[in-house]
Formats: sequence, structure tokens, C-alpha cells
Amino acid sequence: MTQDADQPYDAGKLRASDDDRNAVAQLLQAAMDEGRLTPVELQERLDTVYRSKTLSELEPLTRDLPGHRDLVPRTSAGPIALTKSAPGTSPQRFGGTPTSSVAIGIMSGATRAGNWVVPAQFSAVALMGGVDIDLTKARFAEREVTITAVAIMGGIDIVVPTDVTVVVNGVGFMGAFEDNARSQGPPDGPVVKINGLALMGGVDVHLPKGKRGELQA
Repeated sequence: MTQDADQPYDAGKLRASDDDRNAVAQLLQAAMDEGRLTPVELQERLDTVYRSKTLSELEPLTRDLPGHRDLVPRTSAGPIALTKSAPGTSPQRFGGTPTSSVAIGIMSGATRAGNWVVPAQFSAVALMGGVDIDLTKARFAEREVTITAVAIMGGIDIVVPTDVTVVVNGVGFMGAFEDNARSQGPPDGPVVKINGLALMGGVDVHLPKGKRGELQA
């Protein structure tokens, strides 16, 4: 069900992601471990967590617990317009039809760069090969996107611009899954979550060449 265009924008109706639900579930589990919730209370709240479809349904579940964080964006500006970017972001940063949803390099290479549209879920696989992903000129189909990067005896290079918030949660096993960007963009800018696995390979997330040094100076 979509929101009527004639109705005021309600940020609480934004759809919750799996990461949002998992984060709330982990906080609830920690609260039970600390004796703040009984097992019955935990189960009741977890049932609600996994039934929740929107951020406004999730947010109240941890409001009485340490570690609570607001999930609903506190803004009266309404949805981000496609022709007007949020402060600090490039024009036309959001919207459009995704160009592709996967990049695979098997004993070869694959590249996604230039003016392309990143979908809500994008997968990159490098098997004894390489994948290059450049987001500096990309647009994003949604404000929050997830890139799953799997490098097996191969390498994945992900370049992110400075106006994007990057969250890296990948695992390296006999390899390296590195966040060399540590980028925190403006509050209303794009959010790119990068997860996955580097098995005897490498995933490197970094800023454009030259930008890393400027930020550290």
C-alpha cells in the first residue's frame, strides 16, 4: 500500500529493512541478558519485531531500554525530491530505474561505474577475478542501499564519494574486508551498507583517489 500523494508525508511509514529489525532484536536480547526483560517479554517484543513493516512500528519497542535509537527520520521537509538534493549531496542523487543488480567476475573482471543507478540490493561476486564498483557519479534508487560483496580468491574494489554514509560489516577469512573510507555523509544523504565475505581474497572500500588524504589532513 502506497501513501496517497494528497496526504502529508509521514516518515514513520518508511519501510523497515532486515538490518533495522535485526538491530532491534539484538538490543532486546541484550536487555534480557541484563535482566531488564523477562523471557516472556522478550518473546512478545520479538514477535512484534518480525511482524513490523514500518519504522514507526519498530521504534517504540526499545524506547524504555538503554541503547535505544530513533529510527524514524525527524524531518518536516518531506520526501527527498529528485530535482533537489539534500544539503551536501550532488544534484539528482536519488531516483531512477536501477541499471543492474549484480556484477560478477569469474576468472575475469566486471565494472560498474559512471552514471548508473544503484538498486536497493546489489550483489558483487569475484571468483578468481575482479570487480570494480565506482559510486562517485552514481544515483541511488532508494536513500538506503545494500551491497553484498563476495570475493573468493579474487578482489572487489568499491569507491564511495564523500557525500555518502558508508556502513561496512563484511568478514575476512584468510583475506581482508577493509573499510578505508569511514565516510559519514550529511543526515539526508545516501546510506550505503556493505556486507559480505572475503575468502582468500579482498574487498576494499575507499574514497576516490586523493580524497582520503584531504580528509585526514
